[in-house]
Amino acid sequence: MAQLRAGIDLGGTKIQAIVADDQHKVLAAARQPTPTGGGADGVVAALTAAVRDAADHAGVSTRELAGVGLGSPGDVDDEKGVISNASNLSGFDKPVEVAAKLRADLGVERVRLGNDVSVATQAEFELGAARDYRSLLGVFWGTGVGGGLILDGREWHGRGAAGEIGHMVVELNGARCPCGRLGCMEAYAGRRAMEAEARRLHDKGERTELFKIMRDRGRDRLTAGVWHRAWRHKDKLALRLLDRAYEAMAAAVASAVNLLDVEAVVLGGGMGIRFGEVARARLEKQMLPHTFNDDRPPAVVLASLGDLGGALGAALLLDGKAGS
Repeated sequence: MAQLRAGIDLGGTKIQAIVADDQHKVLAAARQPTPTGGGADGVVAALTAAVRDAADHAGVSTRELAGVGLGSPGDVDDEKGVISNASNLSGFDKPVEVAAKLRADLGVERVRLGNDVSVATQAEFELGAARDYRSLLGVFWGTGVGGGLILDGREWHGRGAAGEIGHMVVELNGARCPCGRLGCMEAYAGRRAMEAEARRLHDKGERTELFKIMRDRGRDRLTAGVWHRAWRHKDKLALRLLDRAYEAMAAAVASAVNLLDVEAVVLGGGMGIRFGEVARARLEKQMLPHTFNDDRPPAVVLASLGDLGGALGAALLLDGKAGS
């Protein structure tokens, strides 16, 4: 029997878990909403539930798994098994011993941790849309905007924090970012920041269908699906905030390309995948005025592994192919 492993993509809105074989074929998948209350214990309990659900669908016990890989936002210390400073996760402002908890709850011996965007970028490089390139920038547009780097065929982490594309400054003394700083790209393009701005303007009297769509769909946040539906309905406030997001992303990504001269930019994340080709084409077009080498711009491609890319990348951690 092929060695089976689990991969988990932990995001600000959802937890996606898979069980895959050693050839990276996904045998089963399960999804849980990311808890907004209950602190770190609630989040870890949801991680455990998602893996158990995926394992049940694959017809195996979690104890039979060769290991579990987890891609998470925040500061990830794989050696210590700890995640901290993940502002989008309840209870993760302080270090949380996630690996030990998962080993105990799931009965597995191996748990590997990696940055969520780094592992998703590696998955696209190994298995997805970026297989034809040796250098790339991953841009994952979701609750925040994360980045991952592959340079000369290898992941680049710098001193541990490389790839923070969302915190490229696009306007001096600009909008306040959820990180607390001013003018970050994420302050304009991250879904969390976009929702905060939509609420502020709505409270001031601007009309929008965003929150009606949210309620009608049984959501408590402006998810990617809510933004997409409002865009399709040509909601004026949604369109304006999306315009603002694309402008900020284009400036930040083009600046990173000017510095690194990568062959490709891979666009993924919840918002990126939901808007799909529309988002890819718009980013490609709006980058051009800011791109120094405009006669040889990078390819801009859409992440091809979809919602499972982050979880597949997390599973690759067990092979030493991501996050290391």
